[in-house]
Amino acid sequence: MEVINQNQNVLRKDNTLLSIAHLTQLLHYVTGFGGFIVPLTIWLTSRKNVESMDEHGKAIVNFQLSLLLYLIISVPAILLFGLGILGLIGVGILGFVLPIVNAVKASNGESPSLFLTIRFI
Repeated sequence: MEVINQNQNVLRKDNTLLSIAHLTQLLHYVTGFGGFIVPLTIWLTSRKNVESMDEHGKAIVNFQLSLLLYLIISVPAILLFGLGILGLIGVGILGFVLPIVNAVKASNGESPSLFLTIRFI
């Protein structure tokens, strides 16, 4: 008698979940927190089940860490002729626009945009 393993890892295609993962980054603007924790949780729980979730999840985490680094650099740069204020405005705009662009790309089945994203992972 031969035992056959029926638990094969079949990745499902779920562009809606990929888009939701990108859009949850905007929780920073709505609630003040959760824009890093919620996408990280979605990525860690579904990266082995959803096709392209690993790629998009890494892009989200790298983007959020890059924004944090840009914020940390911009705050002391305020003392240098106010250049940090421009940096803070840029981070605010970039943090709002790029998740929306990546959500649209994810819903179309494309790879995420890595504009000004440092690859940590």
